[in-house]
Amino acid sequence: MRYKHLFFDLDHTLWDFEANSRLTLAALYVSLGLPARGVHDFDLFHKNYTIHNDKLWERYRNGYIKVNELRWKRMWLTLLDFKIGDEALARHMGDLFLESLPNRTLLFPYTLEILNYLKARQYKLHLITNGFEKTQQSKLLHAGLDPYFTEVITSESSNSLKPHKEIFQYAFWKTGAQPSESIMIGDNPEVDIQGGINAGIDQVYVNHLNMIPSVQPTYTVYSLKELETIF
Repeated sequence: MRYKHLFFDLDHTLWDFEANSRLTLAALYVSLGLPARGVHDFDLFHKNYTIHNDKLWERYRNGYIKVNELRWKRMWLTLLDFKIGDEALARHMGDLFLESLPNRTLLFPYTLEILNYLKARQYKLHLITNGFEKTQQSKLLHAGLDPYFTEVITSESSNSLKPHKEIFQYAFWKTGAQPSESIMIGDNPEVDIQGGINAGIDQVYVNHLNMIPSVQPTYTVYSLKELETIF
């Protein structure tokens, strides 16, 4: 085998973050009585949240904000769009969101099948994720993914973030993998694919949304099942 160690991303690659996040926000929208506070359109609320979340994650990856700020400000900025300047509510929503989200279990099609296929072929499977340690571990447990992965490398445990090469170097040290026998598999060109390039390893772009990537990956697949053509 050319590759021995397969490093997967989790959110948006295996675990359907968008679907699980939407369900969690919808539950909070009802339980916290947001319609009575003036948030009459959940679809708009979710759309605005997604925009703020993406921008804050980019700022977090670039070192401009701390993780605790990200956790509540994405809620605060979204509430401000509806003229709700309630920081206590935003912080409460941030806490409830992180408590509830990891319990969701929606995966992309063929996730379990491809993991079983790869394990049967004796590949060593690991995760490299920018997500929070406790949250990601909980997602793996509830979705039934934890038995598949030998090591789970998070930004908190490594003190680095994709696409910086340091998180990959930490992963190589943690797993005993050599770059020449390793490959990164993820959905985000700027984070997963560029990260793999920075670390000097091959990459698979899992292009669920049929997007044109900003960087050229070693391989591109449009569904997880297509990984069988590579491995």
